[in-house]
Amino acid sequence: MEHLVDFFINNLGGVLSKEAIVFIISMTPILELRGGLLAASLLGIPITKAIPICIVGNIIPIPFILLFIKKIFSVLRKVPFMTKIIDWLETRAMNKSDKIAAGEFVGLMLFVGIPLPGTGAWTGSLIAALLEIDIKKAVVSELLGIIIATIIMSIVSYGLLGALI
Repeated sequence: MEHLVDFFINNLGGVLSKEAIVFIISMTPILELRGGLLAASLLGIPITKAIPICIVGNIIPIPFILLFIKKIFSVLRKVPFMTKIIDWLETRAMNKSDKIAAGEFVGLMLFVGIPLPGTGAWTGSLIAALLEIDIKKAVVSELLGIIIATIIMSIVSYGLLGALI
């Protein structure tokens, strides 16, 4: 993840403000809030400024994914080389769905909130859309998951763990 964060910082550093870089990273699949907080820490952005930027950046894609991903996939399947990519994304998401399907609300919240590879709001939203979880329930669950991820990643990214011990 650090290499991806470094890529954004190195390539956008002269063009965008530090805050804009962190915002974009927080919106990006794979990196999301986790990468945004790490980048904010590396860029010296105070935690009180970084947290709202990262949360908003991570929240923005959620409703679009929940509402439109199935339609987007349907259109993209008409492009020959995209079918394999979409199949891979759906299979990957559905392989993780057992963690969510059992306890739907809590499962989705924990899936988004626990910062492990392949988890987060993007994948959580994709799974919620594919499982046809009620959109209101999915949004609230993911927002709570983002809060959990924010707490965990703030402790890790800003070295608060050492201050707490």
